[in-house]
Amino acid sequence: MKMLCSIPLLLGALLLSGCAGSQRILTGTVAGGMGALAGRSLGKGKPLATALGAGAGVLAGEALQYAIDNRTHDAFSAGFDKGRSDTAKNQYWIMVNHQKFASDNTGERNSSFQEIDLPERLENGVWRTPAKLQLHFDE
Repeated sequence: MKMLCSIPLLLGALLLSGCAGSQRILTGTVAGGMGALAGRSLGKGKPLATALGAGAGVLAGEALQYAIDNRTHDAFSAGFDKGRSDTAKNQYWIMVNHQKFASDNTGERNSSFQEIDLPERLENGVWRTPAKLQLHFDE
């Protein structure tokens, strides 16, 4: 009779274990209860065997929860990395298409380059050697 009363409780706990906040508590409770039942039946009703079975059940529940947490974390990390790579690829293709569009419409835009000779100069206490600077103009 006691077993028939505990079956609806176990089923209710299993149905509610989908709630994110209570999943760890319910998993530990159900696993501990199942371990206690197994310890009681294997230990022929001895309280020590029941307690050991409950402890083993809770440890098994925590191991199961740890595995679930690891899989969730790994899936999140994989999705995050995939999103980052997709964003980088999208940005690359946006830049390629932008440059392609700009080069296709060269008739509309004139661009020119101007070279400037820079003399030897003192910049922030450092002597700079003569150099050439190339400027790009869009007209």
